Amino acid sequence: MKIPMSSPDLTDADRQAVMEVLATPHLSLGPKLPAFEQAVCQYTGAKHAIAVNSGTAGLHLCVRAAGIGAGDLVITSPFSFVASTNALLFENAIPVFVDIDPKTGNIDVEQVKDALLHISKYLPRQSAGVKPKALKAILPIDVFGQPAAMDKIMTLAQEHGLKVIEDSCEALGATYKGKQAGTFGDYGVFAFYPNKQMTTGEGGIVITNDEQAAAFMRALRNQGRAPGDTWLSHTYLGYNYRLDELSCALGISQLKRLDEMLAKREQVAAWYSERLSELPEIEPPFIAPETTRMSWFVYVIRLDSKIDRAEFARRLEERGVPVRPYFLPIHLQPYMVERFGWKEGDFPVTEDLGRRGLAVPFSGVMTEEQVEYVCQAIRTALHTA
Repeated sequence: MKIPMSSPDLTDADRQAVMEVLATPHLSLGPKLPAFEQAVCQYTGAKHAIAVNSGTAGLHLCVRAAGIGAGDLVITSPFSFVASTNALLFENAIPVFVDIDPKTGNIDVEQVKDALLHISKYLPRQSAGVKPKALKAILPIDVFGQPAAMDKIMTLAQEHGLKVIEDSCEALGATYKGKQAGTFGDYGVFAFYPNKQMTTGEGGIVITNDEQAAAFMRALRNQGRAPGDTWLSHTYLGYNYRLDELSCALGISQLKRLDEMLAKREQVAAWYSERLSELPEIEPPFIAPETTRMSWFVYVIRLDSKIDRAEFARRLEERGVPVRPYFLPIHLQPYMVERFGWKEGDFPVTEDLGRRGLAVPFSGVMTEEQVEYVCQAIRTALHTA
């Protein structure tokens, strides 16, 4: 049996929604864009939504809207997909990394507190010629679909007058103490790559209750064209971050089934946890009590530190089971080491989880038979000499 790493959950209704757009002259900047944004507002309770062509683009617009520029400091985590930090680097801001909670993988709030009091000891060794300036924001990541400790983070941000950019690109539909992920901060960002909980092919969306910021981000995504500008008139330095009508139509259709798709992913995760919890060498994902709904993005197991992960992965690949390391720490990426001087040992918890984490095949369309096949392959790989 060959198991795919991930698969989008698509229906005939989704395909028909896209085909209907092709029968119109509106392939970009048409009626589906505001319709999709309004649907996301209704689902999340946010006042404004700004659809863009990727989660990365959404994070970048938030950085611009927050007024973060060269040398400004932003507290964040190195345990994430690189986009959360890249969005800061696009504006020559300086990421101030703190380590993570060993159970959830989310940013360690106690270290955030310490960084707020002693920021100098958290600064990178070098800053590529950019002089550190003011601390402007906190950028927490809702890792693997589990919200960060957002109530505590928001309290700290408010005490210190900081903006909060909530990277919920992996957590659409999750709730923390009953409140939707992405709705705590000044801005929240979701992403819709094909392996996400719902997909638009490529795409993302920013949500916010700040009307002025929303208007600014809408202008930036369309080459800086503000309300009142003519076709070739541009008030701001902007970008081509638009989301096309085909993607928006797919997003509208997918969003109608989001709760159903989240439930299907939850069932697949439960099948995995039931089987893998019996293996002492495997640590299944931990769900914090404050997470009132986990939005399963990927299913990442942690191997016992004595296991050779590369060899273990090779054994699974031989049996038709693809796996991926999750995450490779951002601070040890070559361009980050060159630019900021980070080294191994700087963030030990991040590095430990980076060494031991392994994403197994996961999607809402997996069958119990497929999950059992993967788990049996894991059992075999563990006990093969």
